[in-house]
Amino acid sequence: MFKELGPGLRLTLVFTILTGLLYPALMTGLSELIFPKQAGGSLVRVNGSLVGSSLIGQSFAKPEYFHPRPSAAGNGYDATASNGTNLGPTSAKLLHGTTKMDDKGREIVDFDGIEDRLVHYSIDNNLPYQSSVPLDRFQDSQGNLDDVKLIDAFNDPKSPLVFTAQRPIPPDAVTASSSGLDPQISPRNAEIQAARVARARGVEPDQVKGLIPQFTERADWGFLGEPRVNVLLLNIELDRKFPVPKK
Repeated sequence: MFKELGPGLRLTLVFTILTGLLYPALMTGLSELIFPKQAGGSLVRVNGSLVGSSLIGQSFAKPEYFHPRPSAAGNGYDATASNGTNLGPTSAKLLHGTTKMDDKGREIVDFDGIEDRLVHYSIDNNLPYQSSVPLDRFQDSQGNLDDVKLIDAFNDPKSPLVFTAQRPIPPDAVTASSSGLDPQISPRNAEIQAARVARARGVEPDQVKGLIPQFTERADWGFLGEPRVNVLLLNIELDRKFPVPKK
């Protein structure tokens, strides 16, 4: 029996060393040598401090920054929880959003939905729109739009809120990617946001728009995918070139 098992055990040991140790070590070494940045996670540093990765999106909500694509990954761009919504185009949850009760009995947003995102995108970027009722009905005590009230209004079975943007909105502005981690937005999305960013930074819109082509990645190999703008790299350059005026 040992004579028959011996060759198998020796082969197992040899291939474990070859494929489990030597091959991964060789590939890792070659990757570090040929593609050092990519092998290290495409990390981005500013003044010696790590600020993120050019491959992973992150949240930017202030008006002086370009905003990323919505994310369904964990708690927003969580690289350990890459995920899409898995909701189809006819899903009421995807379109209208949903709310839930927290552990203190308060109604909070469960999923914001495309219509809620569309409202914020239109308001934030000063785009023309039509609403079946004035949006000031959905403001909180500080004058900000209350997403819970908006989502409840969109889901009202008797008289749902109808909100229509009067300009075409890029799909990536209101929909999440399948990974939930996309670091880029479409050039059209960036161009629409440029006026808001310029206003918050006290510069001309054309100055901000002039930065967009520098961070626009073309289709891979010239035909795979679409042109896209890296949000993190663009926002870093904004801070470097057009610092936010101190209040």
